[in-house]
Amino acid sequence: MNGNGNFVHLHNHTHYSLLDGASKIPALADQVRALGMPAVGITDHGNMHGAYEMYADCVANGVKPIIGIEAYVTPETARQDKSRVHWGTEAQRGDDVSGGGWYTHLTMWASSNEGLSNLIKASSVANLEGRVSKYPRMDNDVLSTYSKGVIASSGCPSGIIQTRLRLGQFDEALRAAGEFQDIFGRDNFYIELMRHGLDAEDRVQSGLLTIARKLDAPLLATNDSHYVHAEDAEAQDAMLCINSGSHLDDPNRFKFDGTGYYIKPAEEMRELFREFPEACDNTLEVAERCNVIFDDHEDGAFMPQFDCPEEWDETSLFLKEVERGLERRYDGHPPLDVLRQADYECGVICQMQFCGYFLVVADYIQWAKDHGIMV
Repeated sequence: MNGNGNFVHLHNHTHYSLLDGASKIPALADQVRALGMPAVGITDHGNMHGAYEMYADCVANGVKPIIGIEAYVTPETARQDKSRVHWGTEAQRGDDVSGGGWYTHLTMWASSNEGLSNLIKASSVANLEGRVSKYPRMDNDVLSTYSKGVIASSGCPSGIIQTRLRLGQFDEALRAAGEFQDIFGRDNFYIELMRHGLDAEDRVQSGLLTIARKLDAPLLATNDSHYVHAEDAEAQDAMLCINSGSHLDDPNRFKFDGTGYYIKPAEEMRELFREFPEACDNTLEVAERCNVIFDDHEDGAFMPQFDCPEEWDETSLFLKEVERGLERRYDGHPPLDVLRQADYECGVICQMQFCGYFLVVADYIQWAKDHGIMV
């Protein structure tokens, strides 16, 4: 990959960004392939649930998968601290820390399998130790602990750097950017630029460019996509209404300002950032640097392997155990509606290749029952 006029969309939200992203991963991978782009990223809000699906669908489409996350990061306190933080005056409340003072955003991608493991671990810590309301939050201690093999950027307008800039706090913004550069390494931290026609983007661009020059940090152009095609905007808008419990005809409802949150062709992105061609070239550089491989055929595969009797495989043994369970629970006469539901659920489990997982879980539950640990 090189700066040949192409472009890689690195900042993308799928349906795993619950009630926020409307992009289905198969459609996303298919569109990127159709546009002739060499790679595509996934950066869902606060989770990496779609990482393997993204990897598999991209590989099937001949597109390089870039696995990442848009993390929620505590503004300045430890992740266990649930107090709200505000840096501006009451009159600046609309420009202050996101989530009512609970978090900022940070975009990260795995450049290696070690980086992938670190992002997963950091996400787990955020969920177990940093959650406030529905937001699993990391802090700088977590970022530092799990920074190896990770490339990061300043993120969207809700990032700490952009927030400080909107509040007129340049020195604090520069300090935050310097801390990220120290955490991830000089070559692994980018200043992210977005253009959706938002006032929040326009007001901070000059500050971001100044910070990039002072720190000698490279620029990165992104599009913060939340749906695949331009015509999907209305569907995503309706999804946001479900998320916020509001109606489409409510003028005060939560909605996306600006436009263009879809997978744009490379030519559109290049034109949008025509005065910063290097920011587009760097999307190809990041994609070139990111090399993650999921291998289910090696020892230590991601899905558990159940040791089946010689005459069985995981699928047939799983289906047989379900049949036995139904016979036992319904005295040999399971109702038709139960059989239909079981058939549907088994079909989903088998299609997702989760049979081994359910067999492993059933095995240790049975062991617990046999030893009086469970009833």
